[in-house]
Amino acid sequence: MRGFFSVLLLGIASLVHAASFSGNRLLVVLEEQSEREKYSVFLGDLTARGYTTTVESPKSDKVALFKHGERAYDHVLLLPARSKGLGPALTANQLLDFVKKDGNLLVALSSQSATPTAVQSLLVELDINIPSDKGALVVDHFNYDSASAAEKHDVLLLPYPAALRSDVKNYFAGEGYIAVPRAVGQTLGNASPLLSPIFRAPSTAYSYNPKDEADNVEDPFAVGEQMNLVSAMQAHNSARLTVVGSAEMLQNAWFAENAKLGGKAVKTANRDFAQKLSAWTFKESGVLKIGKVIHYQDEGESKKLNASSAVPEHNPTIYRVKSDVHFQVEISEYADGHLVPFVPAANDNIQVEFSMLSPFHRVNLSPISQTANATIFGAAFKTPDQHGIFNFRINYRRPFLTNLDEKRQVTVRHFAHDEWPRSWQISGAWVWIGGIWVTVAGWLAFVAVWLYSAPTERSVKKTQ
Repeated sequence: MRGFFSVLLLGIASLVHAASFSGNRLLVVLEEQSEREKYSVFLGDLTARGYTTTVESPKSDKVALFKHGERAYDHVLLLPARSKGLGPALTANQLLDFVKKDGNLLVALSSQSATPTAVQSLLVELDINIPSDKGALVVDHFNYDSASAAEKHDVLLLPYPAALRSDVKNYFAGEGYIAVPRAVGQTLGNASPLLSPIFRAPSTAYSYNPKDEADNVEDPFAVGEQMNLVSAMQAHNSARLTVVGSAEMLQNAWFAENAKLGGKAVKTANRDFAQKLSAWTFKESGVLKIGKVIHYQDEGESKKLNASSAVPEHNPTIYRVKSDVHFQVEISEYADGHLVPFVPAANDNIQVEFSMLSPFHRVNLSPISQTANATIFGAAFKTPDQHGIFNFRINYRRPFLTNLDEKRQVTVRHFAHDEWPRSWQISGAWVWIGGIWVTVAGWLAFVAVWLYSAPTERSVKKTQ
């Protein structure tokens, strides 16, 4: 009975604690079920974090990314396959549609097996390039594990997190070294702003195919920091795709393994890196959410327009030109299974636009206060001297953070006939008003003088 209640409590806890912001259904595509044991620690960590893991072969009839037009899974983990084809349920178009429907994808490559055609087509579509020849891997003669790759130098040892991009260290912070055995290098196209490198190769690394008989590599696929070991793509809908150049990084053999770098014994931190990488890919971290959005007119002007209410009306649909407006928004970040207040980077600004076809105002939002799970940002500005349909818009896009794009539509009208300022309230009109009254006074003076002036007497000439 005690065991039954323990299982029941664990089930309830897994339902209450959602590891991912977008769902916990995970499909693991693994062709050789005999290799499942190699990834048992990584898969066990995913299950412990609350994921419902389904492991299937790509050729299985049970594999389907969609059911009744909706996603059957929230996340997909593609592990290396020996065959070139992944079946009709895992074509490049199916994988792209999965990403378009907010699904997240983690693709692991291997230089020991050919990359499936569907994965190659998917990466080409996203402008992620990998070597076309099978067996090409990354070699570094300076940063390698002398215990397991003393001759081939194809197991890279890189400091963690010093080798990562500066703007991702918040999400992949850790200590130690990351072992990258027999990795497939990737290069990213310059045309897409959606692509970002997570883990770059060191400047002394290059891509090399051991099958080449030449001693010197004259035309390598990529060299140095132009080559990535782990790359990421975040779509406009904030769906995430991560490409890991070495699937062996995720295997048990390299989790907390002893290695040697230049004769110095080091400990690999692959398990910690794999946990943080999968957490970002499956939206456990780096997820932003907009809460309450309010905008209102300045309290003084609100009293003038609506004398019956001393409190300004929130979110009105109509504003007047040249009015003082206040805007506030709540922004949260999803971390450790719950929402916390979002704090931007030191030199980063969240902005609100007041736009018609183009922005009339673009104002930085400043933090005003914090609640238990959100930061309230606010700004104040004056509506432009232009009537029409306007939008309050927040368009916040940063690498490794989900995109924020929120709009609120309002109407801006002209002054009403009784809202124009009176002439005596305008100092520039005082000259003209004075001129009018001087003219009136002069005319009255003329009339008075004319009325009260006696006419001259005419002399009459007497005749005989």
